[in-house]
Amino acid sequence: MSKILIIEDEEAIADLEKDYLELSGFEVEIEHRGDVGLKKALEGSYDLFILDLMLPEVDGFEICREIRNVKNNPVIMVSAKKDDIDKIRGLGLGADDYMTKPFSPSELVARVKAHLARYERLIGTGVQENDIIEIRGLKIDKTARRVWINGEEKNFTTKEFDLLTFLAQNPNRVFTKDELFKEIWAMESIGDIATVTVHIKKIREKIEFNTAKPQYIETIWGVGYRFKV
Repeated sequence: MSKILIIEDEEAIADLEKDYLELSGFEVEIEHRGDVGLKKALEGSYDLFILDLMLPEVDGFEICREIRNVKNNPVIMVSAKKDDIDKIRGLGLGADDYMTKPFSPSELVARVKAHLARYERLIGTGVQENDIIEIRGLKIDKTARRVWINGEEKNFTTKEFDLLTFLAQNPNRVFTKDELFKEIWAMESIGDIATVTVHIKKIREKIEFNTAKPQYIETIWGVGYRFKV
């Protein structure tokens, strides 16, 4: 039995959606506040999410963004807003569908079934989840080449990403600047190891809370750098 989480502040609408979905054989839970719903969505095990756009505390856009950071399950966004810009934004954040209120509960059920069937087909084809490294609030998505620190995405250049990923994949090991230069730039350093120092500085500015006391990339004086776990 597929499990669905509805995050909707209008109780009458949420209850109606729940009734129709349960009649179709789904297990359904409801949350009326955005912050509570977000916590439940991230911590619980659900097959599909139905999000209202306008919610107290945390809106549907933010919930969708946070879900997409960690889960690939279908997300259906519902809203009384009919503006294309809201639909475009919702779909751009990773929502699989956008329904404008009022809508038929039967149509919602049909879309839920369609999205779940499509998701199950994708999983069944052996589509693998992204290769992700997570260490104390730092999340590196190697497949998508994206980095988050405490849920906030940071922009990395190609070499910054490669250097951070290499160190994170080889924790607690000290690398000299020459070794890092050869590994990331694929050539002998030939006296240009200052490049490594500059890139380490830029990475720290993006992931460290206090660059003077780094919690991720340590400087081992006279030797090189180490990613601490």
